[in-house]
Amino acid sequence: MRPTYLEINLNQLKQNLEAIRAHVGGAQVMPMVKANAYGHGIDGVAPFIEPYVDYFGVAIVEEGIHLRGLGIKKPILIAGGTLIEQLPLFLEHDLTLTASSLDLLTAADHLAESTRKGMTVHLKIDTGMERVGVHEYEAEEFLQTSLACSHLKVEGVYTHLANSEVMSLRVRSTKQSLTSEEIASAEEHRLAMTSSALQLERFQEVLSFYEKRSLPTPMRHVCNSGGIVNLPEAHLDMVRPGVLFYGIYPGREMQRKVDVKPIATWKSKVAYSKITQPGRSVSYGSLWQAEGSPKRIVTIPCGYADGYFRRMTNQARVIIHGKEYPQVGRICMDQFMVNVGEDDVQVGAEVILLGEGISPENLADWTGTNEYEVMTNISARVPRVFV
Repeated sequence: MRPTYLEINLNQLKQNLEAIRAHVGGAQVMPMVKANAYGHGIDGVAPFIEPYVDYFGVAIVEEGIHLRGLGIKKPILIAGGTLIEQLPLFLEHDLTLTASSLDLLTAADHLAESTRKGMTVHLKIDTGMERVGVHEYEAEEFLQTSLACSHLKVEGVYTHLANSEVMSLRVRSTKQSLTSEEIASAEEHRLAMTSSALQLERFQEVLSFYEKRSLPTPMRHVCNSGGIVNLPEAHLDMVRPGVLFYGIYPGREMQRKVDVKPIATWKSKVAYSKITQPGRSVSYGSLWQAEGSPKRIVTIPCGYADGYFRRMTNQARVIIHGKEYPQVGRICMDQFMVNVGEDDVQVGAEVILLGEGISPENLADWTGTNEYEVMTNISARVPRVFV
């Protein structure tokens, strides 16, 4: 096995799911396992967690087919955009379609009729994301048409929140004046919360279609990770945790209302250890050199081809023998170097790249991105080890 690998704590994953269930009460839980389970390894995550979840959510039909290939029997919602020519795959693999347009809805019904096979769909309403889905102000015709699709099982109706992760400003004291940055943050929060409340209001108005006609309402779901934490009034019938499921909060300032913890630890080992003399530069571009006294520089067999971003050069830190050390010199495709100073760190020593004090937020800050991109860019050549 490669000395560089991602260790996944499946017991913690189950505890995260239990914490989410406790927080949302009786709502069903559909963990999102798209993008290789947010980088954590769908092949190990999905089969382990299947007995404890109600539904699985992915982005593209190929991910749904992969889940079926793993032996997954639970329902699988394809939440991303689907082309009409992909519809036969939904029938072949018993996948749930996100019907995001009139054309897709009617094409699905015609296919189900012609093949004499039923298809399950969830209707997608766009309440303010402007990604996929029928606008809430055009939804009545969409819902009316769905009632006439006698060969489809309209199981659910849902929308997606655009700003659910933004939390309120924590004011130090009512007697102290706010800085301009705090005022801007407060305004951002007000707009974001207004946006989420408005989206929920729009969605509820769409749902009144069923009540007005004394029809049963399909399964309703709105909340992503941020909504689960911040908007209990929007939990409804089902929630769709993403990064929260894997123990990562979607917003830095969010109150930790759900007791989840990260499940991933990125580990490697020292592959080379040498003393570098003062004035000798390290790696491409000569961006760092030892100064003052000789330094022990160790090489880690991991690089930007593994998802350890080049943009973290001379910013990242790792943990060796419980102590934090700086990454130095330009990060290479397959290796990077660490300055351990005068400490005696030898070949084979374990190195923590993520976990045990190095958080996804740290890597995101060093990279100039967010935690989602950090986790989903840990490449396929990094083995996932499930414990």
